[in-house]
Amino acid sequence: MGNGILGTKVVTQIGIIVKDIDKTSEAFADFLGVDKPQWRLTDGHDVARTRLRGEATDARAKLAFFHVGSVDIELIEPVGGPSTWKEFLDEHGEGVHHIAFIVKDMHQKIQDLEQIRIPLIQSGEYVGGRYAYMDASESLKVIIELLENDV
Repeated sequence: MGNGILGTKVVTQIGIIVKDIDKTSEAFADFLGVDKPQWRLTDGHDVARTRLRGEATDARAKLAFFHVGSVDIELIEPVGGPSTWKEFLDEHGEGVHHIAFIVKDMHQKIQDLEQIRIPLIQSGEYVGGRYAYMDASESLKVIIELLENDV
């Protein structure tokens, strides 16, 4: 069996939307028996060039990562600007927002997914790479995040 449309079947991350990153980070740290990670604030549009449904947005979020084996748990607290994170929190409350895969040739992967009715919701950049959230909620019942690192 092949690696499907993404060229991989390895999940690298599970993203969870939260209302209070400090409280939820503390709960995860206690549960896992690890130190509570420091959260970091995502860059604004001037650096991240974030787009939501094709429109520029100053989407910002606090992020905290738990490195647990081969899959990271990413906690996301939306804090500014329109975003898929804020929409999810408003519509569904706290919970699993996405599963992520590291891909190569992200632009081609986006086109491939859009051809099978999995549209791009939000995209942006971070130091060392880029991300794209694809709306697979109808077929897969979850958002898929594509991560492409420069290294």
